[in-house]
Amino acid sequence: MLSITVGYQGVPGSFSEEALNNYFPNDVDTKNYEQFEDVFTGLERGEIHYGVLPIENSSTGAIASVYDCLNQHDCYIVGETYVKPIQNLLGIKGSKIEEIKEVFSHPQGFEQSKTFLAKYSWRLVPYYNTARSAEYIMQQQNPVIGAIASKKAADLYGLDVLAENINCNIHNTTRFIILGKSLKVNSFCDKISVVLSTKHTAGALYNALKHFADNNINMLKIESRPVQHTPWEYYFYIDIEGNIEDPCIAKTVDQMKLDCHHFKLLGNYKKSVYSK
Repeated sequence: MLSITVGYQGVPGSFSEEALNNYFPNDVDTKNYEQFEDVFTGLERGEIHYGVLPIENSSTGAIASVYDCLNQHDCYIVGETYVKPIQNLLGIKGSKIEEIKEVFSHPQGFEQSKTFLAKYSWRLVPYYNTARSAEYIMQQQNPVIGAIASKKAADLYGLDVLAENINCNIHNTTRFIILGKSLKVNSFCDKISVVLSTKHTAGALYNALKHFADNNINMLKIESRPVQHTPWEYYFYIDIEGNIEDPCIAKTVDQMKLDCHHFKLLGNYKKSVYSK
């Protein structure tokens, strides 16, 4: 039987690994990468069958670099899952919160814990991701440096939890997308992601989006990202409800393409259920 290899950014103990395990409950081979774009490249090279990446957080918003990569690489969204990243302050064994002078984490980890961090005058050092931060302070064995990461990372790297659940928002949730090399559509797929750009003229974006209202299609999200090398022009990433094999949806997409400079279908997949 062919084994499935799934890639993610980070190291064991990361929230990306948790998302991977949520979506792929059966045994799969895993491969970790240093950067978000490395997962896209690994998929294109055939190193992995699927990739798992964060795309947005309910507290801090979009993961911009992942959105950019979706437009630049030949991959498709084939699924999604949610993770509630509970952040904690970690230190080496025997360290105390009063000794901490420097804290390592991913910028998202800092942003999600900013109310807690505002109480202290620590130097905040951005790092690759939360779990890599935990791994780093384990390697350093310095009682004055800490990391913001998960309890699983604390267990994996033999660290103490100096402060638990330091999130600003108790409902803090990250949406992860599952990437595949090809578009996979079946009757259960009910969410569509696209990226488009229009002429930089009055009413151009409205003309493209009005097809949703005209055909009674619910738009779930819109996110803008700058067009590189063309200042003040934007790509628009849009999620809608529907199945691309539905004649009404297919007709709407064809109508939209006529009003767009650039249009790319990013995926059609089963919408994950978010639980509060």
